[in-house]
Amino acid sequence: MATMNPVRGVLSEELENSERLLKRYRQAIAVLPKGSLVPKKIKGGLFYYLAHREGDKVRFDYKGKLSAGEVADFKEAANQKARYRGLIADLKKQIVFLKRALHERKRRSR
Repeated sequence: MATMNPVRGVLSEELENSERLLKRYRQAIAVLPKGSLVPKKIKGGLFYYLAHREGDKVRFDYKGKLSAGEVADFKEAANQKARYRGLIADLKKQIVFLKRALHERKRRSR
């Protein structure tokens, strides 16, 4: 009966945690509004549109005149999305590293 190397156990546990966290970050991004808020000045009035991609095209969804609080909410959502994307990028690198570390023994034995 083979016993698991303690370091290997810690690495596999960290890999599971990283994959779980990656899933959680992706779910958090999914609930945030897609695209970015774009102000357009039309006949002296300031109107807002939500710009987002659909395939190769950029679509603008009319949001109307928004209060300062609503604009701040959209900007905060954009900041959160950017933060999550950075965390996801770091997690992907960490997952690749952990997978390589866990499979290192297989590569050496060939």
